[in-house]
Parts: sequence; structure tokens; C-alpha cells
Amino acid sequence: GDGCGHTLLTPHSGTLSSKNYPGTYPNHTACRWRLRAPPGTSLLLAFGDVDLEPSERCARSSLLLADPQAGTTYGPYCRNASPAAPLLVTNSSAMTVLFNSTSHRSGRGILLSYATSQHPGRGERTQGCRDPPRAVVYCPAGCKDIDGDVWGNPSQGYRDTSVLCKAAVHAGVIADELGGQVTLSREKGITLYESAFANGLHSKRGSLSEKRLLFHKGIFSPFPLKRSHTRCHPPPRAQPGGPGLSACRLPSPACGDVLEVAAFNASSWWHEVDVLGQDRAWVAERAALGTAGHSWAAEPGSEAAWLELDLGTRRNVTGITTKGSSEQHDYYVTSYRVSSSRDGKNWRPYRGSGGQEDKVFEGNANSHGEVSNAFIPPIVARYVR
Repeated sequence: GDGCGHTLLTPHSGTLSSKNYPGTYPNHTACRWRLRAPPGTSLLLAFGDVDLEPSERCARSSLLLADPQAGTTYGPYCRNASPAAPLLVTNSSAMTVLFNSTSHRSGRGILLSYATSQHPGRGERTQGCRDPPRAVVYCPAGCKDIDGDVWGNPSQGYRDTSVLCKAAVHAGVIADELGGQVTLSREKGITLYESAFANGLHSKRGSLSEKRLLFHKGIFSPFPLKRSHTRCHPPPRAQPGGPGLSACRLPSPACGDVLEVAAFNASSWWHEVDVLGQDRAWVAERAALGTAGHSWAAEPGSEAAWLELDLGTRRNVTGITTKGSSEQHDYYVTSYRVSSSRDGKNWRPYRGSGGQEDKVFEGNANSHGEVSNAFIPPIVARYVR
């Protein structure tokens, strides 16, 4: 049987776990992961959890790490023979991780992450006399799907009991498939943390905490800490199969402001005649976030519908927030792709961080909630669809 659980391995960092983690791992399984870092670097491995049923010499269940370059091994590890320290610093750019189980009754299994010596993990630095101390943390790839909760959202910040690197993915400061360095501070908590859906993750609604986590963005700031009320018009390309309705705002590179829109266009629009015989035009102009009443909709039955905006000049576009039409008109886009152009003629699909296929963003699940998605790396373009 296969003992491999959640796994995301990249050359610079990754996360792996046994099957069913943090539930009891299955009987009679085996799994092998091969970790390879770029030449000239070495691997640092962090033991998030090693909870394997105890036995003599870890015979029933074991975690074993082998360094093929040096011919050395680390382990075997289990509950009565756990790693001596939570961080293992190697001198090798390659490592084989072996997990085995026989018949057993208990144990969560293993959770392990790694990074290269280029990303040593954590450091503390202070920005200035008036600024709060900030921590610089390296988050490995693959934290999005690990066990643990996140409370809060990119605007308010996060309850300090949130899983830190999972919250960083939710905030849009790193891409889950790459990981990366994040800068954060612990500041005074707030009374209530509102939930949000962002970057494929749901956060929870949380109560008062003494401290909260605030992520600090660099030059490419996916989402502003403070909401801007500037209106804009959306670029999502709706998936076929229904009316394409959405509203959006686009944050700008560093200051966190919403980008201004010079003009906009759409593949089509819905000319509705209601039950009273009244006309209602679902034109592109109605797609601005915050517009009362109905939004934009493609002509019913149309496929590959798109909405296009002209930013007037080339800009760095670092994210998008979408919303459905309204509670009165219960329509919304559940998923979409994005493409961009610098001249309005040649279009480039957005594929994210080194992806080979067009990225499909998770959209809305209802007509009233806002959903945010970060562009990592950002889009540099004048036109966005």
C-alpha cells in the first residue's frame, strides 16, 4: 500500500506528510520521497510532527532519512525515538525520506518540510525606531493543504493562533506552489476577525485575541491592509455554462490603492426583459464593485465570455477581488481565467508561478461574499481580460 500523503516538492522547498495525516496513518504501507536541492546548496529539514506508534527500534513504524552523497542515515524515528531537534541541518543537496508502517493502533504519522541553505528559515530584524519588530520567516511550498486553521483576512490581519504559513498563502504574499520569504509583525489584537475566501483558502471567523499577525508586503503588494473605496471594473474570463457575472477591484503595486480604469469592454452583454416587460441592460459598465442592483452578464448561452479593462497605461497588477451581482440578483462567477496584453492585440494567458497550463482561479460561491486572488508573479499590462 501507499503511505504517501500530502506532498509538494520543489527544488527550493516543500512539504510532505504520511497518508491520512493528522488522522491515524494506515497499516502496512510504505512511501519514499526523494528531495533534491540545486547544486551548491544543502537541505534543511524541519520535523513538524513525528507521531508513530512506539516499538523496539521503531520496528512497527519508522521514519528514516538517508543521505546518498555521504552514505549516512538519520533515524529510524518513532514516538519513543523522536528526532533530537526539530531542525536537521545537512551538508547534502539530496536526501531520501523513507516512511514504513506495519500493523499498529495509534499515531498521527509524520509531517515534514524542507528548504535549502539559501533560505535559513527565520530571523528577526527591526525596521526602524517607530516600527514594531518584524520577523522574517521562510515558508516552504505546500502549506496550503496542511492541517490547521486560519482566522482573519488580508485587510484586518490574522489571529495569532493561525497557522502562520497557511495564513501567508491566504493573504497572497506567497504562492503555495513556490513558498518564499514573508515579513510579518505581531501587533495588538482586535475584537473580531472576519472570515474570507482568498487564494483558494477559507479562513474562519475568530474572536478577540491579544495579538494578531500582519503580513508586510514589498514592492508588489497583492492586497492593501486598508480597503480602498475606489471603483474599478473586472477582467475575469468566465467559464462556459452560465451567465458571467462579477465585480472586482485591482490593487496597485506598492501603495495598496485600487487601480483606475480608463475604459472597458466585454464579449457580449445580456439584454434582459423581465416578467413585467421592462428592459434591463447587464452591460460591462455595471461591473464596478459596489454598483447597486444588477452587474455585468454575458449574453445567455455564450461560451468563453470575457470582460476587458483598459488601465490607460502599463501597470503592475498584483491581485483581483471579485463579487457576485447582489443578493437580489443571485448570480456569480465560480471560476475564471485571466489574460493580459500590453497593446490590446497580443494576449498572454496567466499561468502563475512557472505553470505550463492556464491558471484557473477559484471564484465566488455566493452572490454577496468577496473573493480575493493574488497574481504571483504580478501582471505587467495595460489591458486585462
